[in-house]
Amino acid sequence: MSLFRVVRAVADASGEGAVDWRAVSEAAKAATSPGSLALTDEQRAGYARDVEDARDRVRTVTGIGFDLPETVEVQHRHHWIDANVATFERVMEPLADEVGPLPGLARSMNSGTMAISLAFLANNVLGQYDPLLLAEGEPHKLYFVHPNIEKVARSLRVDAPRFRRWIAFHEVTHAAEFGAAPWLPGRLEAAMQEAIEGLGEGKLDREAMRELDTTMTAVEGYAELVMDRAFDGEYADLRAKLEARRRGRGPIARLMRRFLGLGMKRQQYERGKAFFDAVADARGVEAASVVWSDPEFLPTSEELDDPSRWLARVPV
Repeated sequence: MSLFRVVRAVADASGEGAVDWRAVSEAAKAATSPGSLALTDEQRAGYARDVEDARDRVRTVTGIGFDLPETVEVQHRHHWIDANVATFERVMEPLADEVGPLPGLARSMNSGTMAISLAFLANNVLGQYDPLLLAEGEPHKLYFVHPNIEKVARSLRVDAPRFRRWIAFHEVTHAAEFGAAPWLPGRLEAAMQEAIEGLGEGKLDREAMRELDTTMTAVEGYAELVMDRAFDGEYADLRAKLEARRRGRGPIARLMRRFLGLGMKRQQYERGKAFFDAVADARGVEAASVVWSDPEFLPTSEELDDPSRWLARVPV
């Protein structure tokens, strides 16, 4: 980490908008070690094998026909920042002109905040299915952040190839969801834009936030279900240790996770998985997959907490 480069990038933030995204990228990278991407031939082959095997198993277990994205990348942390800074810029576009009475100071503070957020995420993201929201016509992508996968496997004291493979099943399940539900990106984009525009008007659009949270709870909960039930190996120890990691962390990490809404993300994982576990236990994983066949079949917030209501409403 180069503190001088971080401060200089933020202090030199320029332009006319509320955030200088060039400065954000530079500062986030200066605050983050890229990590090693010196993969062995076996590791490279392992990623490819994991993704292909996950595709085949997820197709079989869920009954969903889908294809993998054309782009599947094994990245280091700086690659991940490059891939995501444009998404952050698109999402925050409705607030682009909200610079306030001291635009230079506000721009530097906003740019610094976004850089810290990206740097924290870059150090913690394991894999990402990227639907490139608000990027019309852009093909979806799939990323694995190799240094983080290796680091977390070591910290959890689990076999790195097995952990990597289990994570691949989670991310490939996202490909299945978006492949089965072409309406899903539009739904997420609409709720996201409404929420951001509300913030730009100085209000919290609770309905849009509720819609976004409910949809993402379904997206993450289904992926949690399938990564376990489609996985072709032992995963109970991985599940227990990963969930303990999500709940744990030191005070600074907990503060950052709260600031970035990652506590809500953990709740989405847990609440969504509990819903889909109940549905799959009652009717099977293929029945749970019906949720992606029609927007009307998404569970409501109330149904997420009472799966029997969804089972009574949806023909599975």
